[in-house]
Amino acid sequence: MPGITRRQFTQSALGLAAATAIPGGVHAAAGDRLVARPGTARLAPAAYPETRIWGYDGTVPGPMVRARQGDRLARQFVNELPQPSSVHWHGIRIANAMDGVAGMTQDAVAPGAEFLYDFVLPDAGTYWYHPHNRTWEQMARGLYGALIVDEAGGAPEVDRDEVLLIDDWRLTDDAQIAPGFGAMHDWAHAGRLGNWITVNGNGAWSQKVQRFARLRLRLVNTANARVFTLETRGLDGWLVALDGMPLDRPEPLARLTLAPAQRADLIVDVVADEGAEAFLVSFERDGGYAIAAFPVEDSARQAALPAPAPLPPNPVPALGPLAQARRATLLMEGGAMGSMRGAMMNGRQMEMRDLAAAGKVWAFNGMADMGDTPLIEAQRGETIVLALTNDTAWPHAMHLHGHHFRQVAADGTMGPLRDTLLMNRGETAEIAFLADNPGDWLLHCHMLEHSAGGMMTWLRVA
Repeated sequence: MPGITRRQFTQSALGLAAATAIPGGVHAAAGDRLVARPGTARLAPAAYPETRIWGYDGTVPGPMVRARQGDRLARQFVNELPQPSSVHWHGIRIANAMDGVAGMTQDAVAPGAEFLYDFVLPDAGTYWYHPHNRTWEQMARGLYGALIVDEAGGAPEVDRDEVLLIDDWRLTDDAQIAPGFGAMHDWAHAGRLGNWITVNGNGAWSQKVQRFARLRLRLVNTANARVFTLETRGLDGWLVALDGMPLDRPEPLARLTLAPAQRADLIVDVVADEGAEAFLVSFERDGGYAIAAFPVEDSARQAALPAPAPLPPNPVPALGPLAQARRATLLMEGGAMGSMRGAMMNGRQMEMRDLAAAGKVWAFNGMADMGDTPLIEAQRGETIVLALTNDTAWPHAMHLHGHHFRQVAADGTMGPLRDTLLMNRGETAEIAFLADNPGDWLLHCHMLEHSAGGMMTWLRVA
């Protein structure tokens, strides 16, 4: 496979691309407690010390939470961290009080305190959970895990179902998580980019497979800020879901872009020869690197299976007529090399220098950080069209809580359901969603340093 290599862990500094995990990787949750606590993980080869991390149940990733569509899920969150935290169940359309946004839907859970998350799972698909207090630090220390909701009518026939949580870490030469979480350079530029890529905490993640075996690969970008560009080699197949929501029909695999917080479900057949390897490849500026390997031992069958049927749709209500929709605009401003000279904050207009001193370098519609008035105040059942403009020099991954939306093309056609949209510099887009989930919901950039630096707003559904 010309051009595809594995990065090596260097003695002088941690090179971009790979690490090793705690044994076992993603695993099933035991009991009904979810404990956030410090721990250690083997993020670097054996010549290096174990890395001090924060993890759910002390592991990276945290325990997999797996249930069936329609089930009621309950987890008693226990905070054994040295700072307050919470749990956001990313992408699941659940009751507002369970959304886990500290300061909006609940108080942050203090060290030594507990909080019960209890909700019904309306949608099947690939979701995840992570903190929503000091998210930019707590996720960078390892706090995240997978939430998998199996289809009520039965999952597609596959030989293996693999969840791959893709992350990058900023590590020091002794394999410890680098400090500087509030570095203004990160906040004003692309965000906290790491120097060590892992899959399920493992930079050399590998799973033995059989030729012509059919796999379901659930890809989750858990990085603070890195946008991953991915391809498969030796794996042919289809894209079947995005952000947990099934596509109307499977699409042949091509190069895939995953912004922070986005997910993609693939159904693939192993077509690499026996004795060879198939790969998931990440493309960086200097080439492509294998981040997950699938050594092929023997054959599962004589030929690849027929194309899969679409996954069963989730019960997301249909949009109303767009001509009658409530409309709003969102202008993204600020950051390094931007044109923003100031913004409103705490009820007064502030210059860029004063905003930066307060840790705010980004704004929505001239407002840095959360305002007292929602961007949109909708009646339940209203269709909303939101026009987005990225007037900055950097990409942004816009995440809407509590709902899924569709991107509206210039010709009026609708894209697939998503909960997170990547917008590149200078780009404009329209998204439409049905405001059917009552409560106050966050809308923010999921480049976590951008969000903390001012890229947050909210909407209210009556």
